[in-house]
Amino acid sequence: MDRPFDIITIGHAIVDVLAPSSDDLPGAYGMEKGTMTLIDEERATELYQVLGPAIESSGGSAANTAAGIAALGGSVGFIGKVRDDKLGEVFTHDIRASGVAFDVPAATSGPGTGLCLIMVSPDAQRTMATYLGAGAFLYPDDIDANLCIEAKIVYIEGYMCGLHETEWSVSKAAAACHLKGGRFALSLSDPYWVDLKAASLGALLDNVDILFGNEEEVTAMTGSELDLAMSELAHRCELVVVTRGAKGSLVVANNQVIEVPAHPVDTVVDTTGAGDLFAAGFLYGLTHDYEPADCAELGSLAAAEVIGHLGARPQTSLSKLAAEAGLLR
Repeated sequence: MDRPFDIITIGHAIVDVLAPSSDDLPGAYGMEKGTMTLIDEERATELYQVLGPAIESSGGSAANTAAGIAALGGSVGFIGKVRDDKLGEVFTHDIRASGVAFDVPAATSGPGTGLCLIMVSPDAQRTMATYLGAGAFLYPDDIDANLCIEAKIVYIEGYMCGLHETEWSVSKAAAACHLKGGRFALSLSDPYWVDLKAASLGALLDNVDILFGNEEEVTAMTGSELDLAMSELAHRCELVVVTRGAKGSLVVANNQVIEVPAHPVDTVVDTTGAGDLFAAGFLYGLTHDYEPADCAELGSLAAAEVIGHLGARPQTSLSKLAAEAGLLR
């Protein structure tokens, strides 16, 4: 990546394995339905063997957001770590093919490329069992400070926070993006992760300009009811964006709460990637001078596209959909 990008996203480079599942399968393996659980390589192999026919594709929260930004026509690069193995080749091919710049050298030793086994229940809820693999070893030397300095926004998934291996990488990216007035964005990622890493996430908040989370995540982050949680977080972050599924989203900006309805969806097939794609639309809007409400509307459109099919990446042109909806400038 040898040129400035509007947005740099940073996160775990993971290959998703999506498969339909019964309601009771997650519980049988000690997982709570609708959340993310970290697993080791042995458990990943075991679960992979019991899943039915699956779709394999490049994934990872921040990588999905990057793909969504590219699908809207945005200028975006992704920073993450893969191993020089088959899954690493899959990830690298997929993200580059989506229009995202990705040039971090693959690891030549150590754990394999990360894997996320996503069990999609009949009600379209997804339960994720994640083996971080090489993605957990994104060291500060892997972070190109110049890219972060020149970017308008640097966006990091919450899954990067609270891990010893990536703690300094997150700090380096946050410091670099502020050097020329760029903004640092963070997704809280998952209620389970917020509960597990609340101290690390909380320590980072004063460096966060744009915070994304769903209702469960922001209330878990503060220990308060939604209204109070948004108020508390808005005192620390310039923009607070709360997604609410079918109820739309809330944006706290300039001491005002803006409510934006969800984009209509005929059939919800799989909610994997909904928050990631919402963030993609919102961040694209910010870098193109949209007002917060318009950013949220574009985010809702992107999220609606991805929940209409299996998989966490867009399957149609988001720029075309946005243009048809009169949302693209």
